[in-house]
Amino acid sequence: MKYLYLYKNNICKLGIAEENNAICNILFIRTEKGNEKLPDGFEKAQTPLLLKAAKQLDEYFNGKRKEFDLPLAPRGTEFQNKVWKALQAIPFGKTCSYGQLAAMTGNPKACRAVGMANNRNPIPVIIPCHRVIGHNGALTGYAGGLELKQKLLELESCGLYKKR
Repeated sequence: MKYLYLYKNNICKLGIAEENNAICNILFIRTEKGNEKLPDGFEKAQTPLLLKAAKQLDEYFNGKRKEFDLPLAPRGTEFQNKVWKALQAIPFGKTCSYGQLAAMTGNPKACRAVGMANNRNPIPVIIPCHRVIGHNGALTGYAGGLELKQKLLELESCGLYKKR
């Protein structure tokens, strides 16, 4: 069973999901016609781990946390997991390009594959795929939208990142 806790702050609304005592998903919760659109297969809950994750997200969004200390269980291919591990090595407040991320995985020519793995990151924010930008410094796609990506980068760099 996957448990889902709805988390809201002044920037976004997220669903934090837990399965087998590990965080398995962070979902961007959207509202349709005044109702939250929840995915199938989740049961709303407030487990100790989900509450701990919500507390750490609060600290992050309030500028008091730079790293997360949570058990994570992203599900993906071996290559995707390698990319997601590399994402976690990008320091708080820093960005890298898809090419740099590809090089971090040992596949410098795999920019497109890295981009697709980045796009399929099941635990955004905690696994910081928002820190990946275009080679020219431009913001590129983000599941939560480019406006949220911009806000996350500004939050991490104390407002120093500006869209080019």
